[in-house]
Amino acid sequence: MIIKPSTLLRNDYGAVSNMIHESPEPIYITRNGEGDAVIMSIEAYESREAQLRHRAEVLEAELNRLAGGKSYSAADVRKHLKEKHFRDAYSTE
Repeated sequence: MIIKPSTLLRNDYGAVSNMIHESPEPIYITRNGEGDAVIMSIEAYESREAQLRHRAEVLEAELNRLAGGKSYSAADVRKHLKEKHFRDAYSTE
């Protein structure tokens, strides 16, 4: 965990920006010795958001399955993918 005072942002933003892009983890900013903000690179933020969206989709699918929604076995999925791949690979459309 990287923790830096807010004065570093004001006095040497370039150093903070370099830290943001060199570290995959967020940087915690303090103000008067207390936690105040978290900053991260755009790439790290977008990656985190994608992970959160994926987790939400997996959770929704699992809740649907537990509620009795339609589900497919691994064999069913494999069969469907093979049929689709074969059909798409040899389609003349």
